[in-house]
This record gives sequence, C-alpha cells and structure tokens, in this order.
Amino acid sequence: MNLTQNKVSYFRKLSVVTLVSVYVLILVGGIVRSTGAGMGCPDWPKCFGSWVPPTAADQLPTDYKKVYSSQRAEKNERLVRYFQFMGWDQLAQDISHDPSILDEEDFNAVKTWTEYVNRLVGVVVGLLVFATFLSSWAYWGKDKPIVFFSFFTLLAVGFQGWIGSLVVSTNLLSWMITVHMLIALFILCLLTYLVVRSRAGEMLSPMVFASRPIHLALIVALVLTLVQIILGTQVRESVNEVAKTFHDENREQWIGHLDWVFYVHRSYSLLLIGVHIFLFYKALQIYGRKGNLTFWMMVLLVTVGIEVASGAIMAYFAIPRFAQPLHLFLATVTFGLQFFLLLKINSHWLMPLKISDNSNKQHVSYQNYG
Repeated sequence: MNLTQNKVSYFRKLSVVTLVSVYVLILVGGIVRSTGAGMGCPDWPKCFGSWVPPTAADQLPTDYKKVYSSQRAEKNERLVRYFQFMGWDQLAQDISHDPSILDEEDFNAVKTWTEYVNRLVGVVVGLLVFATFLSSWAYWGKDKPIVFFSFFTLLAVGFQGWIGSLVVSTNLLSWMITVHMLIALFILCLLTYLVVRSRAGEMLSPMVFASRPIHLALIVALVLTLVQIILGTQVRESVNEVAKTFHDENREQWIGHLDWVFYVHRSYSLLLIGVHIFLFYKALQIYGRKGNLTFWMMVLLVTVGIEVASGAIMAYFAIPRFAQPLHLFLATVTFGLQFFLLLKINSHWLMPLKISDNSNKQHVSYQNYG
C-alpha cells in the first residue's frame, strides 16, 4: 500500500469516527436537555468565566447572577442590531421583548458540569471535523468533491458553534434550539455523504437500483421525520414550561398540561410507522429476504419502532428522564439511516467523473464501482 492509499484509508476511518462522534454529541446534548442543564454555564465559550467551571457556589461572586445576566443582555443587544440590519425585525423583537431571556438560575454543580462535558464533547467533534478536512486532501487529485464537502462540513460546525453561543445568550430560546438541531442534522448529512462517497466501492457494490415507489417513499419518510423532529423540539419546550410550573415535581401530571403540538406529534408517529412498513415490504418484495437493501430497510424499521416505543414510554410513564435523550437520539439515527439509503439507491450522486479516451474521442462517464 503506497502513501496515497494510506492517506485515503486514514480519511475513511477518520470520517467514520467523526460521524459517530456527532451522534454521541447529539446524545449528550439530549441528556443536557432532559436534566435541565442547558444553562448550567451562563456564558460561552467559558463556563462562569473559567475554562474549568466551579464546583460550589462559594467559588463565585455574590452577585454572579447579575453579572452574567448583564453580559447576556449586552450580547443580545448586538444580536438584535444584527437581526434588524438583516431585516429580521420579528426575530429581533422576540429577543428584545422576552424578559425571561435575562433570568439567571441558581448555581447547580451537577448541571454546570453536565453542560461542561457537553461542551468538551463539542470541542472533540470540532477537532475531528478539522482533522477530517485536513486528511481529505488525499483525494484532491482523484475526487475533489470530497475535499469541498469536508470544507463545507468544517464551516457548518463553526456556524453551529456560533449558534450554540446564541442559544446560551438567549437563555434557550425555543426557535434557537430548533435551528441548532437542524444544523446538527445538516452536519450529519454532510458527514454521511463523505463516509459513503469515500467508500463507494464497498457500499455500492453490487449496484442497487431502487424502484420508483421505494425512492419516493424514502423521500417522504425523510421529510416526515424532519417535520417530526421539529415538532419534537416544540414538545420539548412545552415540557420545560410545564416542568417549571410544577417545580420539576409531579411528573405524572405533566402530559395532561401539554398543548396540541404534543398530540399531533404523538399521532404523527403512526404515519411514520406506516411509511416505514411500506418501505420494508416493497424491499422484501423486490429484493427478497437476503437483499442488501432489504436488510437496511429492516434496520430502519426497527429503529423507528424503538423510537416510537420510547415516545410511548414518555407519554404513559410520566416522562422518565432516560427516555428523553434516547428518543431524540433514535430520531436522528432514523434520519441518518434514511439519508444513507437515499445515497445507496442514488449511487450516481457519489461517483466521481472519469475522463476516458475511446477512438481518439474524449467523453465523460461515471466510474464503475460495480
């Protein structure tokens, strides 16, 4: 194996590790949300003004609430001016006219360190994405899109970090959290594309050609899952508001105080299950029990089933804390699997173009990975 092959092999391994690390970060982020630790660090990127957060309230100044609330107010004033300059007046008003944004929580060491671990994992992910971009240069001479998409991923992660700082400065404003989640899904798609494209010879051989019903149903499933995730973030915000009303007690009463979004979210899951049963049935019908696509459709269906089951556990068993991050994590895994399968059945999206010469005439053809 020559030096270039070693570099290519390194990129393939590193891209997989980076993709997995993003899923880990999403799981850790779900734990942060389920434990109410999102504002465990009132500033960003430091935590209580330090790279290593305190472990007790007596390590902080007596007026720490006022200090960090003032810092957040100054940052939000700049953010409001930016939004107004961009013409996003409604967003600016949402921030400038929401007094809850400046509320400061009492110091809680467990919440602080939970959020701090979340940030450390985020730093690791950022470093891995940067390393992935650097290692992608091994493809510059043979498949430049891998380099470009690696760079786009690096930019997306940097933008995600900035959005994360706004999530903190706006005190977990609901639409900010939704944007944060959508960007995470976009990063997952970019990394999945890099993993599959760099391993196209392994993942797409033999070629898989999907029937039109499978192709359309998979696109529908992807869109429905995205909508369901957005609805889920809104339900999560409603749960937070109810939790504050009950002072984080009497969890068995929370479901009864949620609004209509929860019931849409819950009923919507039946539609998702139906679409995925159809996908598995069509794959079984076309490719047989031993078909590669049939296997992945079964994995997808099982993942969706477990995700819906975790949602049912929350609805009927007083929203246990363990089920909340699991539910979100499985939703993102479902989305990732759907995108992977779309790539698998649209292999022409992944094939680098190769110039070949035939009878002194140059023509462009897709490189054969079959």
